[in-house]
Amino acid sequence: MEKLTNKEEEIMHILWKLEKAFVKDVLAEIKKDKPHYNTLSTIIRNLEEKGYVAHNAYGKTHQYYPIVSKKKYKKKFMSLAIDHYFNNSYKSMVSFFAKEEKISVDELKEIIALIEKDK
Repeated sequence: MEKLTNKEEEIMHILWKLEKAFVKDVLAEIKKDKPHYNTLSTIIRNLEEKGYVAHNAYGKTHQYYPIVSKKKYKKKFMSLAIDHYFNNSYKSMVSFFAKEEKISVDELKEIIALIEKDK
């Protein structure tokens, strides 16, 4: 599975949300920095070439849908990020977010409770 550009990820999030969409539907969902219709169409076709989306053809119009789930993509690239930035240490990752005050002690306690519940 190939890593996506930021713009491709943005488009995939829209397709995951909509489940099936024409280019015009995706364009309507973009709030900032709307690309030209043809540019967006090219991005979506690139996603198809990379194996992330497929389409149903209705004459000259295509309706696109994701074939890679958000869960599968997240799992793959979160694992890579943890490996690259935290030496594959989840402890280091959690410690980083705690030091950056991105996660509170109460949230850490909730995470521990969830983990213990699943055991």
